[in-house]
Amino acid sequence: MSAPLASSSSPASRAALSATDRRRLQVIVNPKATTTDARLRALVVHALDHRYEVAAVDTEGPGHATELARAAVRDGVDAVVTLGGDGTVNEVANGLVGTEVALLPLPGGATNVYHRLIGMPADLVDATEHALALADHWEPRAVDLGRVGDRWFTFAAGVGLDADVVRRVDARPRLKARFGPWFFASVAVGTFLRRYTVGPPRLRLELPDGTTHDGVTMILQNAPEFTYFSRSPVRLVHGVELDSGLLGGAVLRHTRPTVMPGVMVRALVPSLAVTAGRSIDGAPDLERATLRSRDERPLPIQVDGDYAGEVHEAEIAVRRGALRVVA
Repeated sequence: MSAPLASSSSPASRAALSATDRRRLQVIVNPKATTTDARLRALVVHALDHRYEVAAVDTEGPGHATELARAAVRDGVDAVVTLGGDGTVNEVANGLVGTEVALLPLPGGATNVYHRLIGMPADLVDATEHALALADHWEPRAVDLGRVGDRWFTFAAGVGLDADVVRRVDARPRLKARFGPWFFASVAVGTFLRRYTVGPPRLRLELPDGTTHDGVTMILQNAPEFTYFSRSPVRLVHGVELDSGLLGGAVLRHTRPTVMPGVMVRALVPSLAVTAGRSIDGAPDLERATLRSRDERPLPIQVDGDYAGEVHEAEIAVRRGALRVVA
């Protein structure tokens, strides 16, 4: 893979492309992406080169995609293409936030939630053909980003049980790739039984008006879907859109075994809202809030399906129009 492009161009010059000009793309490739191999990735980059001026670079570890995206902004490219899953998209979004450089994601992960949400074809070959067609219909649109602490997220974040599950799944990448959502489900059951049936870490969500919600797990959504179980959407909070300027939240007050079956049914049936359950507090229309640990134990966090560490306290916010996407 070659290094990022070194020249620069202003947003004004990018907007005034002539018919003979080609937009400049920085392709950021996750070489460990679940559903692609080196040959397929090379073919995708070669295909894009027919309609765009393309440079590509591999990521070398966690956080590297964010650094590469920031470098691409400084180089003045028109867009950053991600070839990977939701984790790669998340890292690049954290590097592009607040800039005019657009994100163009190509699916290479196990679930590819964000790709589906913005209308990108699920198949990599189809998505590449779609990206080529966008050269003649280049219309970036502004979407929101949510934030937990210093980490932005594109569609969802979780604290507590959900984040613990993500941490354990990420530690077994081969099983994650092989069994997909079924591996998530099995890890979720095991994590719940071992850590969340007795004495789980406690959290508090504090809203600006003084309202508080206490519980053991919190979900935040910046999009209609939280994730997908195979092809089925998992919709935990209703009424949230990518460009609404608001987040939707849900706090699970306790994890007694008697309430979890009902929560799972509501999560898997799109027409049912999880927040209608008796053990869950809804926190709709969030612009900002504060997350705190109630028992001094650190709270695990995940953003867009990637484990993001632990915190004792974190600010929650949303930034309207923080990211430009092309799809």
